[in-house]
Amino acid sequence: MALKYTNKINKIRTFALSLVFIGILVMYIGIFFRQSVILMTITMLLGFLFVIGSTVVYFWIGMLSTRTIQVVCPSCGGATKMLGRVDACMHCSEPLTLDKSLEGKEFDETYNRKSKSKQ
Repeated sequence: MALKYTNKINKIRTFALSLVFIGILVMYIGIFFRQSVILMTITMLLGFLFVIGSTVVYFWIGMLSTRTIQVVCPSCGGATKMLGRVDACMHCSEPLTLDKSLEGKEFDETYNRKSKSKQ
């Protein structure tokens, strides 16, 4: 079975959404420590920091996605945003590249790393 690739922007957005849910879960766990004010305060603050962290990540990826290159996927025809030399379509997960030297090669996300691009 082939490995399913996902778009980098969608991966980062999923990470930010998971931070929101983790933060809410940590704050909910804090309710069980009502007898210990210090433990409840620590869990509430930790959960709050997770939610604030997700806000920072959402803001960062929003600013980053305004500077990305928009391409039309040859498979599904949908407009997608690309980060780096290789990425996957946001709609159909088709591997995409703008680098002519990588066309026809096996899709590998390590092509976006600086050390791999020099080889």
